[in-house]
Amino acid sequence: MKRIALVTAVLFVGMHVAFAIDPLPFKDRAEEVRFQNLTRQLRCLVCQNQDLADSEADLARDLRRQVFQMMQEGKTDDQIKQYLVSRYNDFVLYDPPLQTGTWLLWFGPFAFLALGAFVVTRIVRKRANAPLPSADSKEDW
Repeated sequence: MKRIALVTAVLFVGMHVAFAIDPLPFKDRAEEVRFQNLTRQLRCLVCQNQDLADSEADLARDLRRQVFQMMQEGKTDDQIKQYLVSRYNDFVLYDPPLQTGTWLLWFGPFAFLALGAFVVTRIVRKRANAPLPSADSKEDW
């Protein structure tokens, strides 16, 4: 029984590693570095919290191949990004541009932080101005 579990575990890990590797025939090291930098600037549309380079989702694998193919066609990084943005919107970029449609994305966290600080300040001031119980009160602790 232990042998079956061990063989199953080895096969599962082996298959996982085999599918995780995405071998692409780069011309040289510079092209590989360019590809890695570009895929780190793009967001996986399935995982959403991972960049395209680290994601193991099928869509991410397809997008990596598409980026590689576009690189082979001689397109620049900006052209590749523009193609993906036209297809998937600014969400595909890890660093979306500041536009009217992305204001909430850029300033939303700061607005929520300011709102939280305002609420905490109001609560603290309200409690500080509240009268203290007098010493002659008949409440027992």
